[in-house]
Amino acid sequence: MQTVDRNKKSWSLRDVIFLAIIAIFFGIIYQVWSYAYYGLAATPLKPYANDLTLGVWIMAGPLAGILLQKAGATVVGELLAAAVEMLLFSSWGASTLLSGFIQGIGNELGFAATGYKNWGRTGLLLSTIGATIITFIWDWFQSGYSEYNFGLLATLLIIRFISIGFFAGILVYWIKQLVEKTGLIK
Repeated sequence: MQTVDRNKKSWSLRDVIFLAIIAIFFGIIYQVWSYAYYGLAATPLKPYANDLTLGVWIMAGPLAGILLQKAGATVVGELLAAAVEMLLFSSWGASTLLSGFIQGIGNELGFAATGYKNWGRTGLLLSTIGATIITFIWDWFQSGYSEYNFGLLATLLIIRFISIGFFAGILVYWIKQLVEKTGLIK
């Protein structure tokens, strides 16, 4: 278990700069990643395209959370990355902001479940579970998942969890380890 006893309430200029860098970097990645989604959606894998690709679109929030280790950083990081994506002429327009907010809330719930005390693997696992559940509920209403049969729903939920787990869990953890080696965060 990794716990950190830094002052989590106050935000420093360094925190804001890190947040801006994360948002810009991932906003660009999110916009480019939409082509992967559209590529899959143009194949017989169309019903699975959203769930297969979703993990990448959720990376900014958990990365902001584990690097800054502050309540709210996950939501703000994801929302700002969504704003950058939208400003780069995202095909989803302003709804990108709503999706970013919902994704950020899902991730934030995972870290909140630890009382904002675990920013390591356990926090990321709970963040992954939170994002999977919250975004799936959102797609139940927003994307018509309520019309799918149980077998397809179960498959989509499993695929979503694996995608989010790999990209927003494992990959984010590896990125954190690389950033820590640079000495930029202490």
